[in-house]
Amino acid sequence: MAAKGAVPPHFLGRFFATLYASFAQLMRSPSHSRRAEAGRRAARHALWLVVGLGAAIIALMYVLDVAEIRLMPPRGTPGLWWVRILTDFGKSAYVAWTLFALMALMLIASAAMQGTARSLLLGLGTRLQFLFFAVVTPALVGDVLKWAVGRGRPFVGGEPNAFNFRHFGGSEAFASFPSGHANTAFALAFAVSALWPQTRLFMLVYALVICATRLVLLAHHPSDVVAGALVGVIGALVVRYWFAARRLGFAIERDGTIVALPGPSLERLKRVARGAPGP
Repeated sequence: MAAKGAVPPHFLGRFFATLYASFAQLMRSPSHSRRAEAGRRAARHALWLVVGLGAAIIALMYVLDVAEIRLMPPRGTPGLWWVRILTDFGKSAYVAWTLFALMALMLIASAAMQGTARSLLLGLGTRLQFLFFAVVTPALVGDVLKWAVGRGRPFVGGEPNAFNFRHFGGSEAFASFPSGHANTAFALAFAVSALWPQTRLFMLVYALVICATRLVLLAHHPSDVVAGALVGVIGALVVRYWFAARRLGFAIERDGTIVALPGPSLERLKRVARGAPGP
């Protein structure tokens, strides 16, 4: 028997086997019998979002964008230091790397354990995978859109102009549309709420606060943050369908509704952390 605290036998082999299996399950062929119904339902929801929020984006560009940025304090105002800290909680790189680190931690811990403890950690790892890809996928799409659209940030050029574009410019000054922070905040809010519906209100408040910081800091126009929210939600919606079609973390009901499968409870995870065997 291995001494307490020692690395379990064949740890590296189990680690790489778990790593391979965790990605192989994402690339396997979809197997859920109701995936077609879920796909149609998700497509309808995405279409309604595009139509509704797309119309709102156009209206904001013509009606509100210039008026709103004129009301904000000057860029670099010292008293807004706390807003600059708060806004970083929606930065895609910070969120993605945090989720990646948690995935790596779960992978290492699960490779060191057996039985119920290992199953619990693998279940949590699958959910962390979903959160990671639900954030990264729309973030990458948003970066491409920023480059293609090339919309100037507020007051770039000196005057408020909602239609200041330099397509395919690649400049940070012309990377306003869509808002990357709003993209990440709403993608994360949708993904966390999809797994744990009881967090829906809290996550919505989080996403709205992040969007508000982008406006106050004159990083974006209102239409930019609505566009970011749209890209984030649709991206997370697609990733949720991908996982559900492969029976990973989600189930599909008869009408195509995707619901989260019961996951590891906090109490059981605490028991694993304390080293107690699962029930």
